Amino acid sequence: MNTSKYFFQSLAVVVVSTLSFLAFKTFLPKKLFSEDIASSKNIVVDSLLLEAIAEDGDLKSEDTLTNITIDYKITNGVKFPTETFEDYTGNQYLVTFFEKLFQLETKKEGNVRIAYFGDSMTDGDLIVKDFRTYLQEKFGGQGVGFVNITSESASSRSSVTHEFSGNWKTQSYLKVKRPSRAFGVNGHVFFANDTANVAWVKYKATKTKFASELPRPTLFYGSSSNKEGKVIFVAGDTIVKKLTPNNTLNTLTLSEGSLKNLKVNFKKADSIPIYGFNFDDGKGVHVDNFSNRGNSGLPLGSFDINTMRAFHAKLDYDLIVLQYGANVLNYGTLDYTWYEKRMTKVVNHLKECFPGVAILIVSTADKSTKYDLEMKTDSAVVPLNRAQKKYAIKSEASFVNMYTLMGGDGSMVKWVEEVPSKANKDYTHFNHRGAKEAANLIFTQLNQGYEKYKALRKKKKPAAPIKKDSVLIRKDSVNEE
Repeated sequence: MNTSKYFFQSLAVVVVSTLSFLAFKTFLPKKLFSEDIASSKNIVVDSLLLEAIAEDGDLKSEDTLTNITIDYKITNGVKFPTETFEDYTGNQYLVTFFEKLFQLETKKEGNVRIAYFGDSMTDGDLIVKDFRTYLQEKFGGQGVGFVNITSESASSRSSVTHEFSGNWKTQSYLKVKRPSRAFGVNGHVFFANDTANVAWVKYKATKTKFASELPRPTLFYGSSSNKEGKVIFVAGDTIVKKLTPNNTLNTLTLSEGSLKNLKVNFKKADSIPIYGFNFDDGKGVHVDNFSNRGNSGLPLGSFDINTMRAFHAKLDYDLIVLQYGANVLNYGTLDYTWYEKRMTKVVNHLKECFPGVAILIVSTADKSTKYDLEMKTDSAVVPLNRAQKKYAIKSEASFVNMYTLMGGDGSMVKWVEEVPSKANKDYTHFNHRGAKEAANLIFTQLNQGYEKYKALRKKKKPAAPIKKDSVLIRKDSVNEE
């Protein structure tokens, strides 16, 4: 055996591997693995984020916003004061939303609906649950809103007990670019394709304030050539209802009243796209939580416009909240121009999907990383925060600076180390106590904007009467009877 030959072959492999690593090292993130202790089940990254970094990661920021004064145009007779980049809230872009709240508060007319999109920060209805409660305490409303068929966070959600069979086929906009059928407003589409076993889903109301019942349970499903599908459920008696998937989006109300629990079996429903159930009483404020672990926000740009407009026609959203950032940090750059560019397009796409809707951007919260054996605010937080504010301004969206509201530099360390603590030891995610505080910070800023709107509304001048143009209203003697 020629040991010398094998030695030099092994040495050559080591040398080549070392040189390859050094060559590609510059393209790798500065931190491949977190120094924090965190659950691996939360580590998910959407493919669109990686593609965006690869394609636009070398874009450089052109600072054209930080030194300008933002002067607003009058909307419905109301104009908020000018703002600088640093103090930007963009309440002007919430005027139509505030007016809906005003009509609801003063005349008890109509209802207000909010779609709250987020990542693992809102997983299990964290933040959103309390945000929903604060709004319903002030403006009324019962029900937890729209709930998926299946959910990775079902076991940790306290606002509704949610169980489902294991034979559902699920497609998510985080994992599938071209779904077999269009994604729903929740970014998912579900199929009961198992013809041998019944697919089922079960919901049970909890003792959560304003969600102690399941009001007016309504199924949302898409179009299909399958006319044999049906659902079977118990509401006093066993009830069978046929699915009629004739339109882009169809609804089936299972009960006009409220239920404490609901189990629905799907029979012969294969090929019918199923989206989820909605639970609301049609009054006051309702907030839908559309959270996805690992979501950067970019997958929202893959929404089909016609399908979303069909959802909008049914649900009538007044406000869309976008809370992202946790999955965008730490990809080897402190320049987030690429993300600013992509998310500006996403917000404008959402406005096309949901005409007339107001948009609220909630920035990344503080996150701490170990530097020189000490936990400090991650170096990427502030650059990402500023990029988020920039795309909010560019797309005419409102903005909540979660980083500054929770205390700014080093605040996550304080939230973790407080007794009792308000954040987990991963120095990234809030616990239930911290989530409630974060929800209060968001609600407080929103409510302050609303109260300011009411004050400005009192001062607005009534519209001038339209003068009749004698030429335009002159009768045509030829056609005059």
